[in-house]
Amino acid sequence: MTDINYALGLDGSPDDLPRTVRREKEARERELREREAAVETAPQGPSLSTTTLAPDYEGHGPAYRGALDQPPVAAAVTRLDIPFPRLVAFFLKAVFAAIPALVLLGGLLWAAGHLLRVYFPELVKMQILIYFPN
Repeated sequence: MTDINYALGLDGSPDDLPRTVRREKEARERELREREAAVETAPQGPSLSTTTLAPDYEGHGPAYRGALDQPPVAAAVTRLDIPFPRLVAFFLKAVFAAIPALVLLGGLLWAAGHLLRVYFPELVKMQILIYFPN
């Protein structure tokens, strides 16, 4: 995460920062100190503790780099067990979510056709007219 710089015009002391930003900064510093202390006191060799397996995404620590060095695990999905009512509910939600997109797409296609008809009237070979009686 990037640093938040506030131009407050004060002397740059920690009291210049808003309280929530100051607490977040202190929490990150405390977490960094705890992580460094855990690495220093950790036994040498492979370990299954959470401190050595948890990747350090912010600093791209050794655990994260070690995971990148390993070849990917070969895996294949052989079965997907989803209850039928949940599958039906998912697809019904997908249909209802697609309705606004279809309306928008229809409007865009209509506008494109109308612009083509206005600027290039020679392209119109067939036109369907729908009349409603009064």
